[in-house]
Amino acid sequence: MNLPWARLFFQILSQMKANESFHIMTKPAGPLCNLDCTYCFYLEKTKLFPSNHAFKMSDAILEAYIRGYIEAQPRREVSFAWQGGEPTLAGLPFFKKVVALQARYAGGKRIENAFQTNGTLLTDEWCEFLKANNFLVGISIDGPQHLHDAYRLNRKGHGTYRQVVRGIELCKKHGVEFNTLTVVNAKNVQYPLEVYRFLREIGSQYIQFIPLLERRADSDSNQLGLGLSHPPDLSGAASLHFEPEVTDWSVPAGALGDFYCKIFDRWVSRDVGRVYVQLFDVTLGKWVGAPGGVCMYAETCGRALAMEHNGDLYACDHYVYPRYRLGNVMNQSIASMVDSQQMREFGEAKRSRLPRQCRECEVLFCCNGDCPKHRFARTRDGEYGVSYLCAGLKRFFKHSGPAMKTMAELYRNRRSPMEIMQAQNK
Repeated sequence: MNLPWARLFFQILSQMKANESFHIMTKPAGPLCNLDCTYCFYLEKTKLFPSNHAFKMSDAILEAYIRGYIEAQPRREVSFAWQGGEPTLAGLPFFKKVVALQARYAGGKRIENAFQTNGTLLTDEWCEFLKANNFLVGISIDGPQHLHDAYRLNRKGHGTYRQVVRGIELCKKHGVEFNTLTVVNAKNVQYPLEVYRFLREIGSQYIQFIPLLERRADSDSNQLGLGLSHPPDLSGAASLHFEPEVTDWSVPAGALGDFYCKIFDRWVSRDVGRVYVQLFDVTLGKWVGAPGGVCMYAETCGRALAMEHNGDLYACDHYVYPRYRLGNVMNQSIASMVDSQQMREFGEAKRSRLPRQCRECEVLFCCNGDCPKHRFARTRDGEYGVSYLCAGLKRFFKHSGPAMKTMAELYRNRRSPMEIMQAQNK
């Protein structure tokens, strides 16, 4: 999203509502973070803002964003998501302003807030605020200490496990609702059941796994001074002159499939209805024909955007590059940017540029080709644009298929999917 010039022009356009619901990942402190995780793809984005060293959203941008975002949403529930970098670096007074502005512009709509953090800067005061204002807190943790500290390091190169666990304990102390986000990487992918058991032991009932896949910089990224590559060009043009080099910490496709399958087998026999794993919930949703789900497995993209600290709106959190900038909340309405031709083409490309191997795949309805960011490999026939993680994802979706089918049938018959555990344990 992008910033304001003529206030009257903005006010007129801000009355527009988007055609469909959408989601913005908001970065109040930009790419800044107090950590220096080995695998972080976003920290180097500071180089995209060479004239800005403060990296903190101004009061004017914050107000324009909150007002415009609420007005643009077509539904009565409006969900804000605050991320980074590290959002706690924006400061507690900033988020007190957030809550006050949301109350001012709510217009009868119900406001929700989600807050993704590394947890290391949480305090009693922070948690009292988060609890009082019903923030849902996501905490990034990659497993027990020997796995978490492999890549999630502070600025001195030391592991951050103890600080993160301290943050989780503070959330528990104050009754803050939290879930966990685990980046599945080259290290922890080797320990699926240990990771899953650990997340359950620390009290996480809502678990999200994010596969880590990054490539070394291509020529376009090098020109921006970045060490990691732009997302792939689904037209295949970029692949003609650049063979991607995957980073050492990226997760291998086959190992990812094993990771998901082993955790699923444990979950489906013991934890259905007790522990919620995003991937499993989304997959079951596919089997019952439910709309929505996470963007990486949706049929098209374009409804999950990212806004930087200066009000610039981008097509996606993984596409924060100049070519994907849509505008600024200070001089364009959010609705007009979300429903722009540029965004429609961006979103439709995911479906329209699927290679033949994907179009003929039996589990296409589950993955829809995966996230476009991952689609830089070649099919068996040499066609460009299949997900690098295809083999692992296909293995999981096929492996979980029989159990998913059973749970879907239970659901359609107005019975609890939890009943599957009885059959699994016979």
